[in-house]
Amino acid sequence: MNLPAAGASVAERLYDAVAPLRAERIPAEVRLRCEDLLLEFAGLCVAARDTDYMRALLLSVDSGGACTVVGQRSGFSAEDAAMLNGTAAHGEDFDDTFEGGPVHSGAVIMPAVLAACERFGRDGRAALAGIATGVEVLCRLSLVAPKRIHKAGFHPTAVLGAMASTLAVCVTLGLTRKQTVDALGVAGSMAAGIIEYLAEGAWTKRLHAGWAARTGLHAARIGQSGFLGPRTVFEGTHGLFSGFAHSAEGDFDALLGALGERWHMNGITFKPYATGTMNQPYIDCALRLARQGFSAEDVAEVLCETAEGYVHRLWEPLAAKHRPANEYAAKFSTPFNIAVAFITGGAGLEAFSPVAVAHSRVLDLAAKVRYVVDPDNPYPKAYTGHVRMTLKDGRVFEQRQPHIRGGMHEPLSGEELERKFHGNARHGGWSRAHAEQCIAWARRLFDSGFDLSPLRQ
Repeated sequence: MNLPAAGASVAERLYDAVAPLRAERIPAEVRLRCEDLLLEFAGLCVAARDTDYMRALLLSVDSGGACTVVGQRSGFSAEDAAMLNGTAAHGEDFDDTFEGGPVHSGAVIMPAVLAACERFGRDGRAALAGIATGVEVLCRLSLVAPKRIHKAGFHPTAVLGAMASTLAVCVTLGLTRKQTVDALGVAGSMAAGIIEYLAEGAWTKRLHAGWAARTGLHAARIGQSGFLGPRTVFEGTHGLFSGFAHSAEGDFDALLGALGERWHMNGITFKPYATGTMNQPYIDCALRLARQGFSAEDVAEVLCETAEGYVHRLWEPLAAKHRPANEYAAKFSTPFNIAVAFITGGAGLEAFSPVAVAHSRVLDLAAKVRYVVDPDNPYPKAYTGHVRMTLKDGRVFEQRQPHIRGGMHEPLSGEELERKFHGNARHGGWSRAHAEQCIAWARRLFDSGFDLSPLRQ
C-alpha cells in the first residue's frame, strides 16, 4: 500500500489534479460515456418513479423548489432533487457499475451535478466537467482499498460516492482549492451507508446513492461558504479510510496517478440485468444452460464456484438466499438469480416482483443451489460466473464466464444501451416518441445551454 507523500494532503493533490479539466479537454470517448450515463440515469429514474419506495421518499420532502426530479412534474430543492433522483436511479440495481470497485457512479454523480447546475445556473459544459471528474474519481477511489470497505460492513457507493459527488459539484461550480478541500473534509463526516439491508431486503441500499448525491451538493455549499474541514480527510489517522476501511493505509497512487490522462471510467459496466452486479455472470451461465434441452425438474443439484468476497452478501445465510424475503432481497441472492433466469429466460425488471419471488418452480430450483469458494477467484479485479448442474440421470452440464457482460471485455453497443433505455422508459410510462426525444436531448445537453424540462413528464 502506498501512503501519500509528505506535504500536500490527498484532498489538496486531488484538487490540483482535476483543476485543469475543462469540457473542451475531455476526450470524445469520455464525453460519450457521460452521455450514455445520462441516458441510463434518465431511463432508470422513470422506471422507478411509481414504486413504493419512491412514493414513500417523495412524502418525506417538501415540493416547490426549482430543481427537477425525473418523471415528476413538481420542482424540489436542489438537495432533495439530488436525493430523490439518486435513489430512483439506483433503486432497481439496474444502474452502471465499475469492475474493480464495485461502485455505482451514475446514480451518485449525475443527480448531484444536474441539481447544482439547475440551482446555480451552470451550463452543459460545466455539467460535463463535473460529471466526468466525479465519475472518474469515484471509480479510482474504489481502488484505494479494494474489498475492505465492504468487509467492514459499509457500502462503498455510499461512502466513496459522498466524496466523489462533493468533488464533482465543486468542479461544476468552479470552487477554489481551499473551498474544495474544506468541502471534501466536511463530506467525510457526512458519508454513511451500512449494508444491513442484506438481512431482510430493506430499502436503505436504494437510498445510499441518493444520500451520497445529496451529501455532495450540501458539502460543496458548506465548503464554499468558508466552513473549515479536515485537510487530511482521506489519509488521516481518523480519516475516511481509517473509519470505513479500518486502516489509514491505501493505494493513493490508484486515485491520483495520471488522473486526467488515463480514464478508468471508460471501463464502466452497463448492466444487462436488473440485479446485483456480481450476479450478472451467473445469470449468463444459467441462460446458456437453459438452452441445453433439460428442465428445472431434471436438475438434482447445482454447484457454483464463487469468490470469498461474495459470500456474506450473495450466499449467506444460505437458507435465506434460497427463499428471499421479498423482491429486493432476491436481487442479492445468487441462487434466486440463477433459478429465475433459467426458468423465465431473463432477469429484467419483471423477474424481481412479488409474483416471481413466490414462484414455486423458481424457489424449488433455487433450493438446489450450493457454492464453494474458489481461492483463486480474481474478484474484485474481475467478476466471474460459474454454474454446474448435475441432472438426476447423472449427466453434468457446466458453464463459466470470466467477466461481466456489458463491461470493458464485452461492452454493450450503443444500440443495446438505447434499447435498454426504451425498456426502462416504457416501464415507467413514457411513450416511445418522448423516449426518442430524450435520447436526442441527452446527446446535446453538454453542448452549451442547460434544460432539464424534457425530464419532467
